[in-house]
Amino acid sequence: MRIDSFRKNGGKKEGLGEVSFLGVRVHLKTMSELLELLTAQIEENRKVVIANHNLHSLCLFHRDSKLRDFYAGVEWCHIDGMPLVLLARLFGFRAKRSHRTTYADWMGPLVELASKNKWRIFYLGSAPGIAARGADILCARYPGLQIRTMHGYFSMEPDNDDNRRIIRSIAEYKPHILMIGMGMPRQELWIQQNREVLASNVILPCGAAMDYVAGAVHMPPRWAGRVGLEWAFRLMDEPGRLWRRYLVEPWSLAGIVLQQIIKSRILVGRAPSTKQ
Repeated sequence: MRIDSFRKNGGKKEGLGEVSFLGVRVHLKTMSELLELLTAQIEENRKVVIANHNLHSLCLFHRDSKLRDFYAGVEWCHIDGMPLVLLARLFGFRAKRSHRTTYADWMGPLVELASKNKWRIFYLGSAPGIAARGADILCARYPGLQIRTMHGYFSMEPDNDDNRRIIRSIAEYKPHILMIGMGMPRQELWIQQNREVLASNVILPCGAAMDYVAGAVHMPPRWAGRVGLEWAFRLMDEPGRLWRRYLVEPWSLAGIVLQQIIKSRILVGRAPSTKQ
C-alpha cells in the first residue's frame, strides 16, 4: 500500500485492510504501511488517531463503555500482540506475523522518519524524568530530532491546572506527532476526553514506548514478540504488576470467543448454497 493509495481514498479506511472480530475492528497493516499511512496524514495536514489493540485492550474493551467509545472514534487501529493475529486467523482473516506492530519495534523507525522529515514530536507520559531521559537518548541517536516531553503523572480532570497546562503546551508546540504513553486505558481515555482541543496531526497512544528507550523497562528479546512469547519475559520482569493481566485476564475472553465461534458456524450453515 503506497502513500498515493491513502491519498486517493482521502485517508478513509474502507477497503484498506479493515477487519472486525469479537466486537473490535483493526487494520491489517505492516510496519512499513503504518509509516506510509502516518506520512500521508501529516502531508495532507489531517488530524487522526492511530490506536492499537492487544489482548489486554480487548479485555478492557469488553468491560469499559468509555473505552469502546474511544475505539469507535479512531480512524485507524493496528495490531499490537500476536494473540490478536491468531484470533483474526481463527475468524478467517488473512492476518500475518508482519501485521503485528509493537512500539518496542516501531519506535526507532518512527523517530528516524520524524527526524528526516523535521516533524515535531510531543511525548506525554512515563514517570517524571523518564521521558526526558528517553528524549535525550533519541536526540543523540537521531541528530536533528525535534521532540518535547512532559511526564504523565497529573490529574486528568478537565478543570485541573496541570491538565490545562499540558494542553496549552501541546497547542504552543504544534506537534506533527503526539505520543501519549500513560498505559491502557488511561491514555486512550485522556485522548477521548481532549481530542477536540489537541493540536496535532497524528495522535498515538503508545504505552511504554519511551520507558523502553530510557531503559526504565527491560526490552524483551525481539524474537519473543515474533513467536508470541513477549508476555512471558514481561511477566518475569514485573510479576507483581502483570501477573493478573497475563495469567487471569485472558480467561475472561473465553466465553466471548466461544460465543462468536458458535455464531460464525451457525451463519456459515445458513449461508445459501452456491453450487450449480
